[in-house]
Amino acid sequence: MNVLFVCKQNAGRSQIAQALYERRGGNARSAGTTPAPHVHPEVAGLMPELADRVPKQLDTADAEWADLVVTMGCGDACPVIPGRRYIEWDLQDPAGQDVETVRRIRDEIERRVAELPL
Repeated sequence: MNVLFVCKQNAGRSQIAQALYERRGGNARSAGTTPAPHVHPEVAGLMPELADRVPKQLDTADAEWADLVVTMGCGDACPVIPGRRYIEWDLQDPAGQDVETVRRIRDEIERRVAELPL
C-alpha cells in the first residue's frame, strides 16, 4: 500500500509519520500544503534521521500515487482525488513545543501508524 502523509509544513507530523511507516517496511511519501524551509528543530532533535530531510510541496501527483492519504491539519488545502481513501488525524503541531510534548506527539503518531496496513 502506498501512503501519503500530509500536514501544513511537512516539517513535523507528516515527516514523523513517513519515517515510522517506512521503518515498518511500508511505502510512504510526505508533503505539505505550505512547506517550511526545513524540518522543525524540535522534531529533528528527537528523530535525528529527519534532520536532513527537506519539506516538500504537496502536488496532485503525490495524491494520485497514494492508495491512502493521511491528513494532519491541512484542512481544505489538501487535494481530494476521487477513488482515494482519506483519513484525518487530529494531532497537535510539534513546532515550538518542548521535548516531552514532541515525544508524546511522536508516540501517538507511532501508535496510529502501527494500525495502518502495509
